Amino acid sequence: MDALITAFDRALRAMTSVAPAAPLPDSATAAAPANLPEEARREAAALMRVNHVGEVCAQALYHGQAATARSAAVRAQLERAAAEEGAHLAWTAQRIAELGGRQSVLNPLWYAGSFALGALAGRLGDRTSLGFVAETERQVEQHLAGHLERLPREDRRSRAILQAMQADEVRHGREAMAAGGAELPLPARLAMKVLGRVMTTTAYRL
Repeated sequence: MDALITAFDRALRAMTSVAPAAPLPDSATAAAPANLPEEARREAAALMRVNHVGEVCAQALYHGQAATARSAAVRAQLERAAAEEGAHLAWTAQRIAELGGRQSVLNPLWYAGSFALGALAGRLGDRTSLGFVAETERQVEQHLAGHLERLPREDRRSRAILQAMQADEVRHGREAMAAGGAELPLPARLAMKVLGRVMTTTAYRL
């Protein structure tokens, strides 16, 4: 019962962006919010909504993997990473609000689907689960690089947030492989890329 209550609490916190105090990175705090033209503001808000959805999914994936991890050490590593990703969730939610945007209406669906996928990865064994983390973070890093190119040039605050997130994703991927993660087969990597594209395209609009 305690485990079910904890899982439900984590899901609610992720979907409502309620996370422990997570001040913005120093680089983002130093970048005063720009007075963006309306079109640039809408574009930045939509991109940050996509990134917020990515963090909802990251929370769910880590929670699902931790729930089915076989090793206590791997479970602890996944829970630490989830806590760090919680800061990203808070940062993107705050930036969306500053831009006058809105979060995805499909957040409950994103969380549920990602939790199930994470739980499945965990059931396949710790080496596969850690390899899944590494591949996920590799694709997220590439996704963030694309968003850094698309962000309005004058939106330095959003740019600083994404750069800080990107550095964390790289580190999480390296830590997963160092802990014994196995490289995923090409079909699995391609399927993850397709699912990621569906998510980002949908979240941009909804």
